[in-house]
Amino acid sequence: MVRVIAVAVAVVTLVLAAWVFFLAWRNRPIGRAVLAAAGVAEALLLAQVVGAIVLVAQGERAAEPLTFTLYLVASLVALPIGAWWALGERSRSATAVLGVAALVVAILVERLAQTWS
Repeated sequence: MVRVIAVAVAVVTLVLAAWVFFLAWRNRPIGRAVLAAAGVAEALLLAQVVGAIVLVAQGERAAEPLTFTLYLVASLVALPIGAWWALGERSRSATAVLGVAALVVAILVERLAQTWS
């Protein structure tokens, strides 16, 4: 697990969550800028996957490999599902779903770090 990328993902997703919850509070739908921020977070998550694959290929292992893999997959799908929901419904609660997805990703990345060490 690449710690620098994990910290970057956590920071980006927490800022994204705060931004999206602010939009939900103001009853505004998400826009292209929010989707771009979610795209940045997803790109960082993909970099984390590549980093994990490289580390495993070099012989390093997670303490709980199955749990690590499931958390990694869940972190990859949470933001796209949240964005799909927020774009599909265009309501205050649907916007908040993307914020919850961003928080979930931040928590999953922390759990990834815990299962790796």
